[in-house]
Amino acid sequence: MRPITAIGFDADDTLWQNEQYYRWTEEHFQALLADYAEGSDISARLLEAEKRNLAYYGFGIKGFTLSMIETAIEITGGKLPTKAIGEILSIGRELLQHPVETLPHVEETLEALNGENLLVLITKGDLFDQERKLAQSGLGDFFDAVEIVSDKSATTYRRIFSKLADGPERAMMVGNSLKSDIVPAIAAGSWGVFVPHALTWAVEHVEPPSDAPRFRQIETLSDLHQILLEIKGV
Repeated sequence: MRPITAIGFDADDTLWQNEQYYRWTEEHFQALLADYAEGSDISARLLEAEKRNLAYYGFGIKGFTLSMIETAIEITGGKLPTKAIGEILSIGRELLQHPVETLPHVEETLEALNGENLLVLITKGDLFDQERKLAQSGLGDFFDAVEIVSDKSATTYRRIFSKLADGPERAMMVGNSLKSDIVPAIAAGSWGVFVPHALTWAVEHVEPPSDAPRFRQIETLSDLHQILLEIKGV
């Protein structure tokens, strides 16, 4: 019996670039409010707004844009000009228009694994935006299933891997977020393979579960094949 029969992949900043576009948008947002506050203060207050609003708006561009508007109103004491609101909405829409840039070794890794394991894309965020990026990436045909979820928890991984595969114990989750991709997958009984990205949203930062027997870390996706061989005992 094979120890792993299904592999889940995160999308944003695991398969393609994502956080860098948010950083560029945040810099534009800071410039819009430069007359009211320092850039570091603007970013700190925006992050707090994002955290508050996750329970209401979820993850993704829409929630980020609404958090920018809320932050701008707070920083300006309710005196934010209507024109500035329009500009914030505009830079939020621009996030939906960035081209999809796949990360190194993604396509060849998925091609090598295709057919050997059930491949599942497991991503959170805005439904339309995630569907757009998957379509533009050209990676859709590599996956046997796509799950776009509102959040990632141990319950999420148990449900997905039990529904689509042989259960979480014979599954692996690969991603760049310890908080969303790795820690909950391991809690569900799966393997968790962490692929760090140079840019990671502050909300996703947690300590790595270094003592967990099913935790692994690799530098790029090209190293995933070797991890699978080690687990199989080859």
